[in-house]
Amino acid sequence: MKHGKTYRESAKLIDRTKQYDPEEAVKLVKETAKAKFDETVTVDIRTGCDGRHAEQQIRGAVVLPHGTGKTVRVLVFAKDAKAEEAKAAGADFVGGDELIPKIQNEGWFDFDVVVATPDMMGVVGRLGRVLGPKGLMPNPKAGTVTMDVTKAINDIKAGKVEYRLDKANIIHVPIGKASFDDSALLENYDALMSAITKARPSSLKGTYLKSIALSSTMGPGVKVNVAKYV
Repeated sequence: MKHGKTYRESAKLIDRTKQYDPEEAVKLVKETAKAKFDETVTVDIRTGCDGRHAEQQIRGAVVLPHGTGKTVRVLVFAKDAKAEEAKAAGADFVGGDELIPKIQNEGWFDFDVVVATPDMMGVVGRLGRVLGPKGLMPNPKAGTVTMDVTKAINDIKAGKVEYRLDKANIIHVPIGKASFDDSALLENYDALMSAITKARPSSLKGTYLKSIALSSTMGPGVKVNVAKYV
């Protein structure tokens, strides 16, 4: 993959052989975020897990103290009193069966997170084939299948992010914007790493976290020291 001049200049600031402390890594990521828009800062964590085994799957959510810097649109599948509660809590969209054809046939995806009450999962399950590949399927482990829709919506709007293994056993999570203060990005990073460290599968033998990298949307990756998490 060919990189532009700006990327190449940024990459010169980073020692590829070095693992940086989080404080240094955050500074470098902010320094190398040269795009004309406010780039998202992402953490990529390569794990020693094998996601093909159910007991080594990692999935959960954490509320970042300073949010992600992104306005998140929440769709809630609920009915009756719970639907009214969801509207009152600030859900962007609330509905039930009537949303199935809109999403399935019309390709409507003007939302970032889906929450559902347990009694609506039969309805939502019909959308598994379209929501699943986009990572939008509600899940109890992520707190998005719940009767407490107010808490779910408040947490998401406050900066709750999901983490999960991809097919290569890597976790990718946004922790804020390049415009954030260093301290805000660091606190978000610490909150995420604390949650992921606690999520270590008990059945895992060997190294849990193999490598950690921080990067901005258009910038090069900066390796972060994993020693404290081993």
